[in-house]
This record gives sequence, C-alpha cells and structure tokens, in this order.
Amino acid sequence: MSEKQEKKGWWRWGVNRWYVLALIIASVIFTGIYIPLRPHIALPAEAVINRPLFTLPVIGDFYFTNTMTVLLISDVILFLIAFGVYRSIKGGNLVLSGFSGAIEALLEALYNMTESTAGKWAKTIFPWFATITLLVLLVNWAELIPGIDAVGWFDPHHVAHFEEICTETQMGPFVVIGAKVTGNEANECAQAIIPWFRSTSTDLNFTLSLALAAVIAVQVIGVRAQGMSYFTKFWNTKTFFNKPIFGLIDFIVGILELISEFSKVLSFTFRLFGNIFAGSVLLFVMGSLLSRVAFFQVGFLMLEFFVGLIQAIVFGLLTMTFMAQATQGHAA
Repeated sequence: MSEKQEKKGWWRWGVNRWYVLALIIASVIFTGIYIPLRPHIALPAEAVINRPLFTLPVIGDFYFTNTMTVLLISDVILFLIAFGVYRSIKGGNLVLSGFSGAIEALLEALYNMTESTAGKWAKTIFPWFATITLLVLLVNWAELIPGIDAVGWFDPHHVAHFEEICTETQMGPFVVIGAKVTGNEANECAQAIIPWFRSTSTDLNFTLSLALAAVIAVQVIGVRAQGMSYFTKFWNTKTFFNKPIFGLIDFIVGILELISEFSKVLSFTFRLFGNIFAGSVLLFVMGSLLSRVAFFQVGFLMLEFFVGLIQAIVFGLLTMTFMAQATQGHAA
C-alpha cells in the first residue's frame, strides 16, 4: 500500500471515528441537560391553529392540522423537483447528472415497470403510478426529519386526566406542567406538546382520501379502455338465462368483484396507515428508552427509512397493477 493510500485510510478511520465519538458524548450531555419529553401518542391529527379555517354544512369545522403542514411541504418539494428536472432538460442536457439524473433513473424504472404490465396503456397509467409513489415516499420519510413530532406548542390540556395532580406555571407563550408532591411520593406529570409537523401517512384521513382517489382512478381507466361494458364485470347477467348454472356463477363472481373494489379501499387505507403509524410509535418508544444516548436510535431510523420506501412502492405498484387489470376485458 502506498503512503498516499495509507494516509487517506488513516484520515477516513482515524479521524472520523473521533467525530462519531464526539457526537455520542454530546448526545449524552445534552439529553442530560435538556431532558426529552415523554411521547404523547395521538391517533387523530391535531389542529395547529385553534380557529377553524371554514365550516361545512355536514362535516362541520375544518381545522389546519399538523399533517396538512407536512403535506403542503411535500407538495412544494415535488413541484421544485419537477421544475429542477424541467430546467435541466430545457437547458439542452441530453444526459442528466446529479440529483436530476437520480430522478430520471427512478422515473425510468417506474415507467419500465408500467410498460411491462400495462402495455399500450403505460402512458396513461404511469403519471398516476409515479405521482402516488413520489408523494407517499416524501410524506413517509418526513418522520425521519429531526423536529417532526417533537417541536410544537406546549398545551396542558393536551394530556387528559392531569388537571388533578399537576400545577400549571405560565411562561410566555408556553405552559409548563409541574409536579405536585403528596406525602413522600411525587406524582410525575407529563409535559405534552401539539407538534407543528407530523407525517401525513399517520393521518387516516390522508390514507383514506388517497385510497379513494386511487380506486376511483382505476374505474375511470377501466371505462376509458372498455367503455360502459367495463361494468359488466360487476353485473354479469349475459348468461344468466342461457346457461342457468354457469350464469349464476358468473353473476355471483361479479358481485364478489364489486365487493373486492370496496375492499381495495380498506386495504390501501389501513396498510399504509398501520405501517407508518406503527413506525412512528416505535420511534417514540425507542426515543424515550434511549433518550440518554440518542445516537443509538439511528438503527431504528434506518429501519423506518426502508419501511417508508417499501410502503410507497407497494401503494403505487398496486394502483398501477389494478389500473392495468381494468384495461383488460372480463374474459381476458
């Protein structure tokens, strides 16, 4: 080994390991000074602004929630990515490089998957596949960003059943909840926050809306490909009287196909919501258990990185597959 290679290796492993050690020591020190709050797990999305944005006649008040904040940021990021790739292509670059090249490689892989499955309908189905995959990927990975679910407003009423054992101390815009000592025992009180940011996939409203949009788009693609005859796969009575036994079987199969369309909504909704919400709870719990050594949480963050990636691809891939199936006739 040459002297230059040996020096480079020493720099890579000899110095960087001290950086890692310094980060571990800093995490222990700062978590000792600033004790992390215990996580408060809330299933529904929480309103960032107390006043409703507007009121609908049947639904009621509509609030701006912390999951909507992440959704808007993800939408802006998607537009910026699209604009950056567009500028690179418009600039005359025949071969994209850097970040634009990575996006091009990803989209090319998604398009090849669509073309191999949907054939001539690939150009129609691909935008749905790519958009859903990229959007879900961004909102899933949002839970990995420092400050998500951890930065927000203090709210003493955010945790139920603490009014009787805790005393409130007003400090500017924040409210700190203190402990009330009874005899020799001290009741531990919780300091809870309403986070400003929360992964949108942990909101059941988002996953349900996205599932409805995907399933409705499948029906639209089916009608475009087959016309009104597409609905015969749900209500098949062509052979009901000609071939009584087989006609009855075809009719029952059509009813099962109709039920399966509704089951797709539930499957889409709870698969994405369950996996990402469970991942958030895992990060909360491990962050609380390993709060003194925050560096050890990196392994769980890597786990959620791959879970978010897989769930985004699965959601988009299933949507693309169902759309490709809808373009085929019932007898195909």
